[in-house]
Amino acid sequence: MPVVLVLLTTMPLVPALAAFAGRTRVTGGLSVLTGITSLALAISLVPAVVHGPARFGFLRADAVSVVFLLATTFLYAAAAVYSIGYLGSEKDTVGAGRYALRFYLGLNLFAWSMMCAPLMDGLALLWIAVEITTVVSALLVALDNTDRAAEAAWKYVLLASAGLGIGLLATIVMYYAGSTVLGGSYDLAFAPLLATGAALPHTAVQLAYVLAVVGFGTKVGLFPVHTWLPDAHSEAPTPVSAMLSGSLLAVSFYALLRYYQVAAATLGPSFPRTVLLVFGVLSLLLAALYLLEQRDLKRLLAYSSVEHMGILAIGIGLGAPPAIAGVLLHVIAHAAAKGNAFFGAGVLVRKYGTKDVATIRSGLTTLPWTAPLFLLAILALSAMPPFGLFRSEFQIVAGGLGAAHNTVTVVLVVLVTIAFLGLSVATTRMLFVPGADAPVRGEPSGWMVAPMLAGFAVLLVLGIHPPADFANLLARGVTELGGGT
Repeated sequence: MPVVLVLLTTMPLVPALAAFAGRTRVTGGLSVLTGITSLALAISLVPAVVHGPARFGFLRADAVSVVFLLATTFLYAAAAVYSIGYLGSEKDTVGAGRYALRFYLGLNLFAWSMMCAPLMDGLALLWIAVEITTVVSALLVALDNTDRAAEAAWKYVLLASAGLGIGLLATIVMYYAGSTVLGGSYDLAFAPLLATGAALPHTAVQLAYVLAVVGFGTKVGLFPVHTWLPDAHSEAPTPVSAMLSGSLLAVSFYALLRYYQVAAATLGPSFPRTVLLVFGVLSLLLAALYLLEQRDLKRLLAYSSVEHMGILAIGIGLGAPPAIAGVLLHVIAHAAAKGNAFFGAGVLVRKYGTKDVATIRSGLTTLPWTAPLFLLAILALSAMPPFGLFRSEFQIVAGGLGAAHNTVTVVLVVLVTIAFLGLSVATTRMLFVPGADAPVRGEPSGWMVAPMLAGFAVLLVLGIHPPADFANLLARGVTELGGGT
């Protein structure tokens, strides 16, 4: 296992270095190979961490971190494959080679930082990893060098930096709380904090937790610190948008979960769960209302991401073991579904030359592969059976009802239904309503379709019959997050 941990935190640097060195011909292939290998390595950790954390130096993997690692590595592999076709259609344009090198440099560094974050053994190292994701992803948002992209990147940097400044303050307060019991040389590693539990000063832990929810919640996209998210997702290159939505938000939620674990061990579960329920319901409410009137395709999917982050917060806030298991399943299923949705949106935008939902018509006729896969991705995001998000949201709802959180659970179901209406109306118009000026029938590239087929397969497997090792991983994750306590 030490070798696996080291490889996961170093491999993406190889294609990044190739891009930095200007090796245009090999960078794309290296990125695909690294992405697929990273996913295989993450899968190899699943049976190992079921029996306890794997450690090597400052690296640590447990069941919770591996769940988030699986989501990131899957999207990394899918985005790398998609990027071959995404960049291939522009290979003859002026400056395409330089653009591709900058793109692959940023994409691989972005994946590297998001793979490192769940493997850091300590709150301080985790904060550094999340900060690196901000720097790299902001540069990727601005990569297209348009005025709108530059504005979105600056907005993202300002808000995310402010949020992570609050997250740093949470780290400092938590260090103070730990040092009162563990001594001044304490390094914010997870195990000693959790083992110390109720001996930590309650007021300091309570303050650190609230600061962490607000600070890291900025990167998660929780209300009211979500406003950077629609702009950044809309203006970033499509593979980056998929990784922002399916992986970056989840990695930031992972950071929040680590503070949740300490707060629950110190204060008991009631306070940290209540905080997450409030932020989750407000985020879901905002997203559902915006989805009803959104006319920009990529912004539509961005607000769907706010919706699903709200669902994650609510699921943890409900606290029942089925709900927490549903949250962990939701992380991976959302990555696959949202990746497919953004990949499909990227093909639609490329084919029609616009992100305007009102302009895109006859999608099913024009794109024989992408349009059905995009439709299936939207159905998956709307928690339709037999996909993984149906199973995960069903578990969250069942957990809420079982834990007697009937009001919150009913609100969750109502708001998810409203969000479904917004997504389904926009998708129906783009794919089924005929248009007079539809483009010529055909796919831009098979490379852009292949990762969508893989995502569809993942959603089916997670929805119909998750593998036994994966089910054991989720069960272990529930235990680590104190489900039912």
